[in-house]
Amino acid sequence: MVHHPPAAQANASASTIVEPILTTPLVRLLVASLGALGSFYLLMPVVPLYAVGTGAGGVGAGLTTGVLMLGTVLTELAAPALIRRCGYRTVVALALVLLGAPAIVLLASSWPPVVLGVCLLRGAGLGIVFVAGAALAAELAPDARRTETLGHYGAAVGIPSIIFLPMGVWLSRHVGFAPVFVIGAALAMLSLMAVRGLPARSSRVEPAPTGVVRDPIDMGGLARPMVVFAAVALVAGVLLTFLPLSLSASSPGLAAVALLVQSCTTPLARWAAGRYGSRYGARLLLPAVIAVVGGTAGLACVHGPLAVIACVALFGIGFGVAQNVTLALMFDRVARSGYPRVSMLWNLAYDAGMGVGAVGFGLLVAPIGYSAGFALTAAVLLTVLVPAWREWRRFPPAQGEPDG
Repeated sequence: MVHHPPAAQANASASTIVEPILTTPLVRLLVASLGALGSFYLLMPVVPLYAVGTGAGGVGAGLTTGVLMLGTVLTELAAPALIRRCGYRTVVALALVLLGAPAIVLLASSWPPVVLGVCLLRGAGLGIVFVAGAALAAELAPDARRTETLGHYGAAVGIPSIIFLPMGVWLSRHVGFAPVFVIGAALAMLSLMAVRGLPARSSRVEPAPTGVVRDPIDMGGLARPMVVFAAVALVAGVLLTFLPLSLSASSPGLAAVALLVQSCTTPLARWAAGRYGSRYGARLLLPAVIAVVGGTAGLACVHGPLAVIACVALFGIGFGVAQNVTLALMFDRVARSGYPRVSMLWNLAYDAGMGVGAVGFGLLVAPIGYSAGFALTAAVLLTVLVPAWREWRRFPPAQGEPDG
């Protein structure tokens, strides 16, 4: 005998259906993003080597990265308006073309102005990918699983750095620069096939908010997570730039292992933060900052290989969690029409924090040394424990957790 559930129970069951994360549009976005970032990371360490090999010297090598990031930041500022005017599908396609096509030009000319022009165009493509990718991932996510979707997206886009950064250097040494430029162009251009299935514009209707109507951008609600993430990114700029230099004399092999550990732990932590973000939300931010502080401070006083690896892993975990939590918080506090601008602000906090950290530490390291510099960096980060703690207090406790 078959028992049919009451109508109320059936309705309740229907309301608890979990919407899938990996929809076809999101998979296409991941393919496009992985192709774009694979192209970027493959050539990022190779173009400076190419510049040095053609006689540009250390100044020329530095300019290639500087111009690349200049193009990135300038385009990040313009990306929200570009998305609003042209739609997601068009700007993602433009980004892939800007990352892919200029790489072929390097086959024809090594003249420094041409190389810098290529870097500027590729930086522009990268800026669009950063802003449009995160905004569209949030757009495509089910409302109840946005944090989890951002965790999946963040973990996926961390993979290219693990694979393609070392691959570019290895290939350039063993097969030459030309094949690397061709592969970098192909990764981006072939990814154009995934763009066809992306939405041109948002097709979702934003529900009318109850009570107070949110502005598309509420800077009051965005300031704390932005400041916290910028400070964490500052530490990342210091460690990723100067940790290899601090270890180069005593343990050059350890530097490579440490960076690999960081490259792996950060996307894994970003995924985990997304997986549990709907339950713990902003309460993950304070432990993330503490982990970054602990890992950075540890590097100031430890010297054994295992201790260094442990400190870098602790930093990587905190960095990954902070990435996902701050981005999710910022998306949660704006209307859907504000997603592109939120993505732009978050990416600017990332880039500016890393840049300020690297430059500031570079000015300090000569007079005070690496150990004191790492300790001072950790001390600077202590200042954002207060806004992180306020976010922790603001977020309701998880179900079953006593309210402290």
